[in-house]
Amino acid sequence: MAISDEIQQLRIDCGWDQTDTPAILAKSVFAEAGELLECFIQTEETPDWDAVKSEVADVLMYAMSICIDQGWDAEEVIREKFADVRRRYL
Repeated sequence: MAISDEIQQLRIDCGWDQTDTPAILAKSVFAEAGELLECFIQTEETPDWDAVKSEVADVLMYAMSICIDQGWDAEEVIREKFADVRRRYL
């Protein structure tokens, strides 16, 4: 099963597919990115890499949920961004 299918199945199982809106998902990406940043702010030493991994997963799942709901292929969205970055910076 593709990861996007697994994300969507989890959202269905939890009922989130019925309550998520693009705005809620975008706010959730922002909130989780803040939690990811906190993993590095709270310590001047080595961060808790398990916590970092967990927060990265949250950010990715919310971002991919936006793609799922919009009918976008996440890989294609990223490839389009690659092309944009190459046009602007290379």
